[in-house]
Order: sequence, then C-alpha cells, then structure tokens
Amino acid sequence: MTQQMTVVLGPGQGAQAVGMGKAWAATSPAAKAIFDRADAVLGDQLGLPLSQLCFEGPAEQLNQTNVSQPAIYTCSVASHAGSVEIGGEINAAAAAGLSLGEYTALHLAGVFDFETGLELVARRGRLMQDAAESSSGSMVALMGADESDAVELCKDVLATLDTEAVLVPANFNAPGQIVLSGSTVACAAAVVAAEDRGWRGKQLTVAGAFHSSLMAPAAEALEAYLDEVDFCAPNMPVWSNVTAKPHFTDDLEQMKQSLVEQITHPVRWSQSCMGMIEAGAREFLELAPGKVLKGLMRRVDRDVKVTTHDEPSQTPAS
Repeated sequence: MTQQMTVVLGPGQGAQAVGMGKAWAATSPAAKAIFDRADAVLGDQLGLPLSQLCFEGPAEQLNQTNVSQPAIYTCSVASHAGSVEIGGEINAAAAAGLSLGEYTALHLAGVFDFETGLELVARRGRLMQDAAESSSGSMVALMGADESDAVELCKDVLATLDTEAVLVPANFNAPGQIVLSGSTVACAAAVVAAEDRGWRGKQLTVAGAFHSSLMAPAAEALEAYLDEVDFCAPNMPVWSNVTAKPHFTDDLEQMKQSLVEQITHPVRWSQSCMGMIEAGAREFLELAPGKVLKGLMRRVDRDVKVTTHDEPSQTPAS
C-alpha cells in the first residue's frame, strides 16, 4: 500500500431506500447494464425484478434481508461502473465494506465476478432471513459507550436473565456508536440498562439478531456453499470486518472462513477505518446507496475526505 491512498467503500444493510440506483441507471449505460445482469441472474427469485424493487419498491419488500442484500450489492457495483464510465478509472489502492459491503469490496478487488458475488449475497440474505425468522432476536443501538462498556453491559444484563438469552456487541461502527445484538428480551433489557448508566439505547427495527450466535444456522449453511465457490487472489488489499485488518492475499480459504465468521462475529468497522487511515488512507469513495459510511467516518476522523456516489454528479461524455 502506498501513502495517501484512496479506498473504495461498500455500504451494508440498512443503506437501502426506494429509488436507489435509479438515477445511475438513467444516466449511465454501464450502471444500467449491471442492473440488467442482476435481473437476468435472479429472475423472479425476489418476487419482482431486482431493478424494479430498487427503483420503485415497495419499501416493505426492499427492506427484507433476502432482498436488501442483493439489492445493495448490485446498486454499489452499478454506481462504481457508472463512476468509471463518467469520470474514468478509479485508482483505489484498497477496498473495504461494512458487513455485506465486504462482498462488494472483494468483487471490486477481483476475488469473484459480479454474478458470483450476486449469487453469494442473495444466498447469504436468504440464509440470514431464515435464521432471523426461526429465532426471537433484535438489535440495539448504544450511544455514548466504548467497547469495554458494551461488553460489561451485555454481561450484566445476561446475569439477570435465563441462561438461554443472548446479548453481544455486534457492530463497532464508530467511537461511541456500538450496536448490540441478541434475544429480544435481552435487547429490551439492554435499553433500560443503558439509560440507567447515562447512555442512550434504542431498539432497532431489524429482522433478527445479526452478528450473534443466533445466526449460526446461516453461517453453517453459507460455509457449505462457499466450499463450492472459486475465489481468486485480490488485486488490492481488502479489509476484513472480523479482524479489522487486510485479508491475507495468499490464503483464500481463510478469506472464506472470515466471511463465515462475519455472520456471527462483531463487525469492527471503526477499527478498520482507523487501520486504513494509519496505513495512509486520506480519501474514501463511498459507493451507492446512501451516505451512511461518510457519517460514520466523520466520527472516526473528520480530517479525511469521503466522496459519496449515491447519485451521479454529471453525465458521460458523448
């Protein structure tokens, strides 16, 4: 990696919104081609064409885990293709993505082609949706606490509940912004416990307890599926959500294992961002949809530049 490097970022689940990618598809033939390829691969698996769900909704369907994951991946790749078509090659020295967005980063690094990645994230979304529906889980946004605070809060809450309850830190998004995940009853208790300690806790509207042991069935099934998928060595460093370090380029099996562990382990996004900055990153390019990662980066380091690609800023030259 070189100093003053540029890093491309892929957003994760929760960034979806009705209308995402529509302006890209209307402006850039290259972006539209990505949506067309996604529609061809998925067919009627989602009930409606993926592009229609992205552009028109309905929101209730787009927000389902099995839909939002392939939709976000496709929109991110389409915005990248459109950005290249409009402004020329993006000279990124590294890539990273928040949870689901790690698959976008791996695709852009040449680990697998677009269609393979789409089938992977569609399978991942279905498996996580199934695991969520088969368990009673939720998530809580915890504001004002650090990692040791969050770990202690989880331990204290579980001590008051039955032994089957689950509550763990799931996302270290930014300094002072942590998400907890676990049993519904434990998440409700965590909100009360957080407020008692002077922090702010908010139960999130999510399908299940992502990045916790309640997702173990999804992780096991994904591991079996990944065994059948061929990976290539990445052509640039890609940060792992699990380790907050770049994947080893010569250990593709460990890369697959990290993707499996990501489903049940916490996402160390804040630590990843700090690691990239320490390695020389000074400019980040956030792909569509949304601007979530720019907001998180402001909490990590306000001095770095984040350019969002939620919508095209200009049209391709004729």
